[in-house]
Amino acid sequence: MDKSSLFTEGDINISEERRKWELQITDPATVEILRDDARYFLHQSMSTPCLDVLESCKGSGMNTLSGKHLLDFHGNNVHQLGYGNDFVLGKIKAQMDRLSFSPRRYTNEPAVELAKKLATLLPGDLNRSLFAPGGTSVIGIALKLARVVTGKHKIVSLWDSFHGASMDAISAGGEAVFKKHLGPMMPGVIGIPPPTHYRGIFGSTDADQLKYADYLEYIIEKEGDIGAFLAETIRNTDVQIPTTAYWKRVREICDKHGVLLILDEIPIALGRTGKMFAFENFGIEPDILCLGKGLGGGIIPFAAMIARDRFNVASDVSLGHYTHEKNPLGSVAASATITYIEEKNILQKVASDGEWMRSRLNQFKEKFQLIGDVRGIGLLWGIELVKDHTTKEKANNEAEKIMYHCMREGLSFKVSQGNVLQLSPALTISRNELESALSILSSAFEKLH
Repeated sequence: MDKSSLFTEGDINISEERRKWELQITDPATVEILRDDARYFLHQSMSTPCLDVLESCKGSGMNTLSGKHLLDFHGNNVHQLGYGNDFVLGKIKAQMDRLSFSPRRYTNEPAVELAKKLATLLPGDLNRSLFAPGGTSVIGIALKLARVVTGKHKIVSLWDSFHGASMDAISAGGEAVFKKHLGPMMPGVIGIPPPTHYRGIFGSTDADQLKYADYLEYIIEKEGDIGAFLAETIRNTDVQIPTTAYWKRVREICDKHGVLLILDEIPIALGRTGKMFAFENFGIEPDILCLGKGLGGGIIPFAAMIARDRFNVASDVSLGHYTHEKNPLGSVAASATITYIEEKNILQKVASDGEWMRSRLNQFKEKFQLIGDVRGIGLLWGIELVKDHTTKEKANNEAEKIMYHCMREGLSFKVSQGNVLQLSPALTISRNELESALSILSSAFEKLH
């Protein structure tokens, strides 16, 4: 089996290092549940068979059935406020006693209050929301709305991007592991290179990033009928951070050609970058914004698409129409999440933690030859491992060894693109916990050094 296409979104579960990990699990109850899990769930890349069995989660970490505690620097990006946040849980529990479900054709106060709150947080006329049970769904809603608004069915997206796992979302996404064996994708999607520094095909300087934007305009002019550009504001899993100049140029290009800019901030909004929304770091605003994951407080699956007032032109089309669309529990969880971020000054904390992380990880880069690049913002960091700094050959095996060493020592994260350690802890994590995590990570590098 060719495993090269599997090294995209996360670490793979069919490697030699995974087999070694499985052999060291000896707790009888854990072994039995893992065996039953493997027996009764369909297996799929990256997630099944599973790593371990969780018994509880709280704050910055997880506890396994066998009694092991793991600081979680992955969390599927739902744990902005940590696991089991008491403030969010309290709001959800209170709502459950009043209204736990709202059928379609009816509205409810929590949903309306959330839509109003999102409108006050976002700039310009980004005032119109639709909610759904998950991020993949709001990506689909955004793509449908873009067709209605522009009358054009084609979109441009970035290779290596991830926008969800449904057929429309994987068509727009750029990762092979989600597309293999699935036949024709949704027509009208044109992929272009993502703006990168370390492995940029158009160059690796800040100035070179404008070439990626120029290529977007080239495609728009040559292809025709393009209605939208869909992109992650900051690539989450292997942490690619475009320049401000790139995003401002993209905004100009979209305005010039009547192309809607759809920003996918499902994993990175709500404080991950030190701003409520990642696009605020670049001085631009989208035409459509997609939120999810942590929006439900790490408890309720919940997502939102927010669009401009003037896009309210699809009253005869069911853009979403999901059963749990105006979920009062999800709405309360989202409002509580935003309130907690504001009242606890989480944005300021994350910005401070981000500068501390930058300093510490750059020290790692100077110390360990295996590290080719360190990049990040706020509490979103990527450490790219290479065998050679000149050729930039990926150190895939070494990345796996480091990950499993860290997991044995109490730190969980994932590996993206085969060689990038992605670190995204709870935004509520303490500085002492950050110190502990980086100490574990340092010991893993020392072992390979």
